[in-house]
Amino acid sequence: MRGLLNVQYALAGDVLYVLEANPRASRTVPFVSKATAVPIAKAAARVMVGQSIAELREQGILPAHGDGGTMPAGSAVSVKEAVLPFGRFHGVDTVLGPEMRSTGEVMGIDDTFGIAFAKSQDAAFGALPMSGTAFVSLANRDKRSAIFPIKILHDLGFTILATQGTAEVLGRNGVPAQVLRKQSEGTGPNGEKTTVDAIMAGDVQLIINTPYGVGPRLDGYEIRTAAVTRGVPCITTVQGLAAAVQGIESLQKDEAGVRSLQEHGADLASRRAGESA
Repeated sequence: MRGLLNVQYALAGDVLYVLEANPRASRTVPFVSKATAVPIAKAAARVMVGQSIAELREQGILPAHGDGGTMPAGSAVSVKEAVLPFGRFHGVDTVLGPEMRSTGEVMGIDDTFGIAFAKSQDAAFGALPMSGTAFVSLANRDKRSAIFPIKILHDLGFTILATQGTAEVLGRNGVPAQVLRKQSEGTGPNGEKTTVDAIMAGDVQLIINTPYGVGPRLDGYEIRTAAVTRGVPCITTVQGLAAAVQGIESLQKDEAGVRSLQEHGADLASRRAGESA
């Protein structure tokens, strides 16, 4: 075939599966076109009617060298984020599975990954908090890998709240955390709040909850639905946590830049010309 091909993959147990392959463009095409300043859809349409890659290079539609996927040194970073409809419904769990739930996508571009990621979150869900209190509840498999980004979050000035098991792990690794009761434990004898009570009371500005297993998943469901109700950012993977912490740290140090896609494209063209010279 000539033209664009959309392939969907799934990685499970270190085995890569092909879910489907469609002879069409996907929503990724306009994102990649903007990020690389290469009009992929236009190039694909020209190829479909018989033009060659060499001709497209001569016309300036494609870069003189390569396919545009290799970015010049010093180029801006682009981050794509899916827009999900959880805020429209109460009682919806924000844990993602293989289903297609996104209703759109947004894009964040900046000179560093941290600010680019923060821009994407701001556009999709709302701004990342720059200060306040973060609540942490982690599955056992995630506790070790989450220690470092949570420590950075604490060093950035955030107060850390956590469920008992998570607080103990953090404490043993030098991260002070105040213990919150699980929702399944109910309110304490002296009126101590549960996780959901604290979220609903507005005591929490950021939630990190990675679900696993029956018990934690049940508690996690209550936490995540409370996050949706209160509009509190809720992170459900360690990778997402690391990216969010980078975003918060970057925004505390530097301001987010603003420029047009035309300026972004001109900068890439200049960098590519410099590398070809």
